[in-house]
Amino acid sequence: MTQAVVCHHLSFTYPNGHQGLHDLSLSIEQGEIFGFLGPNGAGKTTTIKLLLGLMKPTAGDLLVLGGKPAEPKTRAAIGYLPEVANYYDFLTIGELLSFYGALCGMSRQKINDRTMELAQLTGLETRLKTPLRQFSKGMLQRAGLCQALLHDPALLILDEPMTGLDPIARSQMRGILENLRKDGKTIFFSSHELSEAEIMCDRVGVLCDGGLRWHGPTRDMAGDGSENLERKFLKIISEGK
Repeated sequence: MTQAVVCHHLSFTYPNGHQGLHDLSLSIEQGEIFGFLGPNGAGKTTTIKLLLGLMKPTAGDLLVLGGKPAEPKTRAAIGYLPEVANYYDFLTIGELLSFYGALCGMSRQKINDRTMELAQLTGLETRLKTPLRQFSKGMLQRAGLCQALLHDPALLILDEPMTGLDPIARSQMRGILENLRKDGKTIFFSSHELSEAEIMCDRVGVLCDGGLRWHGPTRDMAGDGSENLERKFLKIISEGK
């Protein structure tokens, strides 16, 4: 299979000397949902910033979609949904996507076509003229997903996409992401929501204190069913201390 992300001995040290990531080696296959799991402060956000080309590694090699993350061609093929997306709340979702589409250099016709397509995908087709201030948390997450998908990226990076969502909104988001995987999108799912990762992810990696403790198929975390992902996760984290 084609590899969407390849890391070899990837490390990053902050100017204050704190090592946010050390010796990370893993690969993510094209068309899979990969769960990047770890407690707060594990290095997940550092890794995301490296994948997005917002920071350069201090050691090791990183390829995203076959190129360097900071290259314009690579960035143009990445969609990103942050944990907290702060948008101008007086905008409608149609206006929001028009703004971001213009930043991406998309034509007006392409923006309009993608807006309708994504609104239908996320169930927001009746809310195109509603100000974002009237959106619920779940609706704002779906609006953020529309923004991340607007330019039809090959790789989607999600930072805690289920945070603050009620069970119905979680189920809706899960269905959207599963459909995207069926369409061949690669999804990098960073989270500490273990139950969601267990349901959705093809493979997972467990990060702690900046180092990768375990990675492999999600089904291997539970083995014969005697353990679930949460028990295995806690065991891996505790063994590393």
